Amino acid sequence: MPAARESKGGTGGVQSIERAFGLLELMADEGGMMGLSQLATASGLPLPTIHRLVRTLVDLGYLHQEPSRKYVLGPKLIKLGESSSQMLSVLARPHLARLVDELGESANMAMLDGDQIVYVAQVQSRHSMRMFTEVGRRVLPHCTAVGKAILAGSPPELTRELLRRTGMPRYTDTTITEPEEFARQLEQAARTGYAMDEGEQELGVRCVAVAVPKAPARLAISVSGPVGRMTEELVERAAPLLMEVAAALSDDLQ
Repeated sequence: MPAARESKGGTGGVQSIERAFGLLELMADEGGMMGLSQLATASGLPLPTIHRLVRTLVDLGYLHQEPSRKYVLGPKLIKLGESSSQMLSVLARPHLARLVDELGESANMAMLDGDQIVYVAQVQSRHSMRMFTEVGRRVLPHCTAVGKAILAGSPPELTRELLRRTGMPRYTDTTITEPEEFARQLEQAARTGYAMDEGEQELGVRCVAVAVPKAPARLAISVSGPVGRMTEELVERAAPLLMEVAAALSDDLQ
């Protein structure tokens, strides 16, 4: 967490706001549950400062203390999250529409929310046979191209911890269920700049995805369609276009 970062404002109030939001972001990145000592270690802030900020966030409803004495992200964040997801969808749609216009297949944007991938925006293909992943759907990251694209930028130890929490259930014959193979695919995605889903979530569906750089949340965009239409030639066209569109979307989100 950017606790060591200097406050851009010159007042304690601004610094406290920055630190409070930094703690919420840190908890979101770590799966949504942490103890005080974990927060202090990860943030670099003194324990008394952590305790004061956490107590304020609990009073405001942004954190909740569990019987284990650890803290979890509170229900008040849901309202903020719903509003921000709607904003993301509005900003993303023109970029996704460009992908559909140029490639002909459905385009999606998804984000990592805790340990799950949630689809937050979509523009459907005009083909009669198309994908039916709907906005709001939640899936596990190990079986999706968007999940791989997002996790390719994560430290390997954090990805291993995520997989331990979620498991790697098999959905199709091609679902990756071994952490070592998943790590290999993440390395390939980091090297090439894009990730693939070869029918790992749904039979007969192929997907290519890239992460959105410098985004305020951990986002990825993708193009998906039936294997018969998602040919190697289309994937070769899609990957650089997805990177270009992701960069343009990132600029809009700044």
